[in-house]
Amino acid sequence: MAANRYIIVGDVIRPHGIRGELSIDSYADSPSYFAPGARLRLAPPDRPERGRDYVVRAVREHKGRFLITFDGVPDRTAAETLRGLAVCVLRDDLPPAAPDDIYLDELIGVRVRLAGAAADAPDLGVIEDVQDTGGGELWRIRDATGREILFPATPQFVPHVDIEAGCVVIDPPPGLLELYQVEE
Repeated sequence: MAANRYIIVGDVIRPHGIRGELSIDSYADSPSYFAPGARLRLAPPDRPERGRDYVVRAVREHKGRFLITFDGVPDRTAAETLRGLAVCVLRDDLPPAAPDDIYLDELIGVRVRLAGAAADAPDLGVIEDVQDTGGGELWRIRDATGREILFPATPQFVPHVDIEAGCVVIDPPPGLLELYQVEE
């Protein structure tokens, strides 16, 4: 049986007040993930499987963030122990992506090819990580030599994405890949 996969939909910023309320930054397009009765996992960002599930008791918006009260978090002391944790949902609980959209986690493990490369040319590498930096996506690509390439995945630099085929085509700006070519 495959392990459950979790997707990070927010971060616990800090406690708010003395009654166990938490201030949470949301990355989700839908506030329904945070509705009363929803089950969320609070976990270290790099180890969601080591987290603990909490049920949302109450939620309200405040200064662009959600203030959430969870069952089992009665006061500020308990809330303080959750500071810095990621807010996660089960991947299987997410609704299907719209026809022209993909979830960022679907890019992990996808092969990367250069635009204009010959059909028999080797792949540039494989996407290892995707970060949403607020200003756009940043892909961490690992090439065949083990070198890490950080790639700004903007629409102008990514002309083709085919998740079903497990391949994306990139057209990097001039000089970007040369930055990563280090003489041994």
